[in-house]
Amino acid sequence: MRARLDVAIRDVEARGYEVVVGSCMDGAGHVSAPAADRASELMSMLTDPGIRAVVPPWGGETAIDLLPLLDWDRLRAAEPTWLVGYSDMSTVLTPLTLLTGTATVHGNNLMDTPYRVPEGLLSWLDVVAAPPGHRFTQHPPNRYRSTGWDDYRVDPGVREFTLDATGSWTRLDGDGDVEAEGRLVGGCIEMLCNAAGTPYLDTTAFARTESPEGLLVYVEAGGDDAFAICRNLHGMRLAGFFDAANAVLVGRTEAPGTDSLTQHQAVLDALGPLNVPIIADVECGHVAPYLSIVNGARGRVVHTSARSELTQTLD
Repeated sequence: MRARLDVAIRDVEARGYEVVVGSCMDGAGHVSAPAADRASELMSMLTDPGIRAVVPPWGGETAIDLLPLLDWDRLRAAEPTWLVGYSDMSTVLTPLTLLTGTATVHGNNLMDTPYRVPEGLLSWLDVVAAPPGHRFTQHPPNRYRSTGWDDYRVDPGVREFTLDATGSWTRLDGDGDVEAEGRLVGGCIEMLCNAAGTPYLDTTAFARTESPEGLLVYVEAGGDDAFAICRNLHGMRLAGFFDAANAVLVGRTEAPGTDSLTQHQAVLDALGPLNVPIIADVECGHVAPYLSIVNGARGRVVHTSARSELTQTLD
């Protein structure tokens, strides 16, 4: 799929940026290089003041192997650099924000960058170019891709999402309007559940020092069935991941349900005991289009019969 990567790079260059392609780019297997090499390259990029954003094409199935190899003190002391991605990259994005206070962008990855962004949403390119203190609001386009992915080998230059289904945000825990605030933290359930309860994913400590008013936590299921998602969310809750949550946003998913448990029911079974608003079918997961969420930004979510929106402030 190198042709698609080239298209994405040209699009970033068209925005005025110089693109440096790293050495760890072998797509033959599930990792691009040994863990030590990947950690070294990522450290080099995140601590180089000439690099303003690091944006993997995609991937990161076993990126948890990087966590003990990164120099967190050095990252904490470095001039902040944006790290961008979603899905598997949550493994690194979320700990980077929690352990260093550096904001990260959970949104589309590099290979998705050429797509035209639907009205109401923003690309990661819009977010990383915003100045400190900038406030921006996104709202759902109420259209999404019902199934499948574009084949970049057949059409590496595809720029239009096939948004063939309609749907809006859904409150799972009851009725009524929702207005909640807090710093944003979250990511992919299948990735984060493996670090929950470890020093790499201590949302309670982060909230205590950075957001005593509480958090807006977002999660999304990449592909695991409803039983697995239910177990993982229960485990994350028991590990304290949601302890400071004022509300939970749940991404729209194509992940399968079972005969007795849907994905919505799995979320409610695990997170209902939190007694906070739970809003599902948010554009923060594996189903296009993508709503950019900044880990560490101050957020305000509104969900009523008249409007649904997420406002973020970069401070």
